[in-house]
Amino acid sequence: MRPAGFRSLATKFFVFIAGVLFWVALTLLGFDMRQDSVNWGKWAVVSVLVIVLAGLLSKFTTRVLAQPLKLLEEGIHSVTEGRLETIQVSSTGDEIEYLGHSFNRMITRLIETQNEVRQHQELLEERIRRRTEQLERAMQSAQAASLAKSEFLANMSHELRTPMNGVLGMIDIVLDSPLTADQREQLETAQRCANSLLALLNDVLDLSKIEAGKMVLERIPFDIRVLVDETIRAQRAKAYKKGITVGMDVDRSVPRRITADPLRMRQVVANLLSNAVKFTDRGHVKIRVLCEGPKDAQNLILEVIDTGVGIPVDKRSCIFEKFTQADGSISRRYGGTGLGLAITKRLVEMHDGEISVESVEGQGSTFRVTLPNAVFLPEGVETAGEAATGTVSEAAPLSVASILVVEDNHVNQKVVTAILRKKGYHVDVANHGREALEYLDLLAYGLVLMDVQMPILDGLETTRAIRRDARFRYLPVVAMTAHAMSGDRERCLASGMNGYIAKPVNPQTLLRTVEEFLNRPKELNVTSGGEVDPADVPLAGLEPGMMTEVQRLFLQTASGRLEMLHRHLIAADYPALEQEATRLRSSAEQIAAGSLGEVAANLERCAKSLDADGVKRSIVTFEQALEGVEKRLKTLVS
Repeated sequence: MRPAGFRSLATKFFVFIAGVLFWVALTLLGFDMRQDSVNWGKWAVVSVLVIVLAGLLSKFTTRVLAQPLKLLEEGIHSVTEGRLETIQVSSTGDEIEYLGHSFNRMITRLIETQNEVRQHQELLEERIRRRTEQLERAMQSAQAASLAKSEFLANMSHELRTPMNGVLGMIDIVLDSPLTADQREQLETAQRCANSLLALLNDVLDLSKIEAGKMVLERIPFDIRVLVDETIRAQRAKAYKKGITVGMDVDRSVPRRITADPLRMRQVVANLLSNAVKFTDRGHVKIRVLCEGPKDAQNLILEVIDTGVGIPVDKRSCIFEKFTQADGSISRRYGGTGLGLAITKRLVEMHDGEISVESVEGQGSTFRVTLPNAVFLPEGVETAGEAATGTVSEAAPLSVASILVVEDNHVNQKVVTAILRKKGYHVDVANHGREALEYLDLLAYGLVLMDVQMPILDGLETTRAIRRDARFRYLPVVAMTAHAMSGDRERCLASGMNGYIAKPVNPQTLLRTVEEFLNRPKELNVTSGGEVDPADVPLAGLEPGMMTEVQRLFLQTASGRLEMLHRHLIAADYPALEQEATRLRSSAEQIAAGSLGEVAANLERCAKSLDADGVKRSIVTFEQALEGVEKRLKTLVS
């Protein structure tokens, strides 16, 4: 678009030439008039000639000067609009022709540059595509490696824990028999070595679970003083042999009960205390527990103080890394793998806490754990039983009870049967699931201890078969397995089992579990596995406490059901989703969890109408509602 007031070069040149010619003509006319010799005819002809000459000059100017410039103008306008096209150059043999050729060279270079940019862009896109494919393959490979790692750890857990169960069990049995002093000392040494190996195995598995994000913390009220005292007593014999003292100092401001994961907190305290005793050759080790900060935002502080070898300044930043110790000579002198502090740090961080260390080389160290005020219980809340102490129930065993042990490993069979028969129980042994079902058809049992990984028919399928038979509605089935990875407990409960014992089996834990299931009301043994649902438990006439137990049972199996919901959703198996939602709704209504029932009913409707988004929202809502029911239940039993 031309700007306002625009005049072409040809117009300007025409006006200029015409003006010059008219000026010459007027000058000559004035001269003739002064000489009184004016010939008006001649001047009429001159005027016509001037006009014609001006027109010819204008046309010449337009062709020779203005037209090439117009072509340049059109070329520039075309480039401005993004069209890179060469212009037609007039052969004027002057600067305009040179300018036109220069402009065309510029256009050609721009075209070449644009092509190069396009080629580079295509090359870059191809590289990005290849790199994306490589990353996708790498991600798939990493996922496959992670899955293989998990499977390897699960299998390793089973393969190592099974013989460890036999070793430790047989040592415990032999130690209970008459022995000479030398034999007892030798067996106790073997027992300590086996326990050390088991502790190392547990550390490796714990670290793997933490790194995989599969370790889930519980929130249970427990007595922190009891936990610390029991941990100290476990280390006192070792400290006594080294000639050092171990003590505790709990400030009065510390509440007796806190809420956290007692098992993992015991692990934190035990790791720090064991480290302190190991690296202290003289002096003392002390655990201090205190509160710091304003009353409405206090933190729980746990310190483990020793007078040991200390840690060099340049090594303090790496002692919390896995497989790392402060000095290479440490492992040669004191032993250890360097996993303890790495696991401790991760466990503390999972509790939203912090861990730090202060040390003076040659004088000792202080490890300080800070836990947020979220661990404190509201006033008036009591602990639920002895969650942290692990005290063995002293209830009298039902010596007349018959127990069926389903186990394919002969060493484990001998260990478990020896422990149970020593307490007066009648024990039968089945080598696999099919044989167990044959035993159940012939004889009556008060409890089944079920291994999970067996030939012919594994423990999970066997339990589902048991739950499908109405005769075994109230028969307690307890898993007894060397699998120790995250999700194993949930899979056992989802199949219809009532409890879970990890191998190597601790005699006290085994006896306590057996007594618990043999002594409790039979209605509480109904599970959600197979085709039996906890909602089917007859609630009429139950005491309030028993109702709470049924609710607890429902919550224990709910995680397995949620996992099934997610699997069905991924597989887009809407009939299975609808069926599972129906069962959840029925269960929730029977345990008087109205909010859960409503969400399950909505999930059922969404699955029936194939509403994927609605199913996703309902599952998330169900998880949130389940957390609320779980919190209310914990309040009831506290």
